[in-house]
Amino acid sequence: MRAILHIDMDAFYASVEQRDHPEWRGKPVIVGGNGKRGVVAAASYEVRQFGVHSAMPMREALQRCPHAICVHPRIAHYQQVSQQVFEIFHQFTPLVEGLSLDEAFLDVTHSQAAMGPAEHIAVQIKQRIRERTQLTASVGVAPNKLVAKIASDLRKPDGIMVVRAEEVTSVLDPLPITRLFGIGARTAPKLAALGIHTFHDLRLAREQLLKAVFGKYTAQYQARAAGVDDRPVIPDWDEKQISAEETFDTDIHEPARLLSALNALADRTATRLRARQLQSACITVKIRRNDFTTFTRQHHFQPATQETQVISQIATQLLLAWLKEHPRTALRLLGVGAGELSEAQQLELFAAPETQRNRALDTTMDKIRERYGTQSLRRADHLKTPLRK
Repeated sequence: MRAILHIDMDAFYASVEQRDHPEWRGKPVIVGGNGKRGVVAAASYEVRQFGVHSAMPMREALQRCPHAICVHPRIAHYQQVSQQVFEIFHQFTPLVEGLSLDEAFLDVTHSQAAMGPAEHIAVQIKQRIRERTQLTASVGVAPNKLVAKIASDLRKPDGIMVVRAEEVTSVLDPLPITRLFGIGARTAPKLAALGIHTFHDLRLAREQLLKAVFGKYTAQYQARAAGVDDRPVIPDWDEKQISAEETFDTDIHEPARLLSALNALADRTATRLRARQLQSACITVKIRRNDFTTFTRQHHFQPATQETQVISQIATQLLLAWLKEHPRTALRLLGVGAGELSEAQQLELFAAPETQRNRALDTTMDKIRERYGTQSLRRADHLKTPLRK
């Protein structure tokens, strides 16, 4: 029988901020953008009592809790804390499937012989996380990924829930169907109209009745309602892509402003590559119009790089080509992603002078920002208005 853990850090971004600012502990804290289109990235448990939750527009969140403490996200810092947490996971098993910075599945089936039962491993992991980061996590322990994730959600915050194979049906049956992944605001009312409100109802419903809602996926959803899930935990220690994106407070159509924003995003992406000692051989630009239509443009190249200047040049070429096809289009979002990652290589002795200059500049800027903050130094091409010659 498999032993799967689902570990979810509690209100991760907000908890990190409360840890770093003791005066905020016990107070409502929101992490997110402050602009007109800002959204809540994380909400402390104190502010959730007012109905605030992640992905909610910041404007609505502040209407519900006007006295909340609003914090701009520090993604690079959260990534460092996340790395500490994932290092703890890997002390117990190599089978770690990261879902985000603060969430992962662990397969500890074969770890039990040396480390004890799965629930004991869960306790040990929680203790080590608290000791190293002063943060809490919730853990679900179950025979599969589906039930483990549901179990962790049922014991938040700072809890452990163990669901044994023979208990799966009794635990799931009373739960509302909205706790099942894939059943949301559109699907739930359709099921409610059929008299289906719980996992039990869905599990035992006539297949023909459900086909009007799920179609060819009916059997799959009924299996989920019964807690059946044979998906393996897929180790994903290596990142597939590093990226940065920004949703603008107001739509932008001026090419100069778009290129300025793009260069800043390229710089953030390159900085993250260097922080992880990685290089990229594929740059992607993400473009979203004001009607929410999204485009991507991609360029593969060699040799791989982590240089801001190179990444910025490639991203600029991709955006300019798109703008030529869609002149004066108003954009609400831009993003720059770096894929096809590999370990960064040491600079060759006879590398091109331009590469040497780029590396030297990047290193200098990284050191200054590390000491004085990410906003302490900006490149000239990030300015919203072009420099006069």
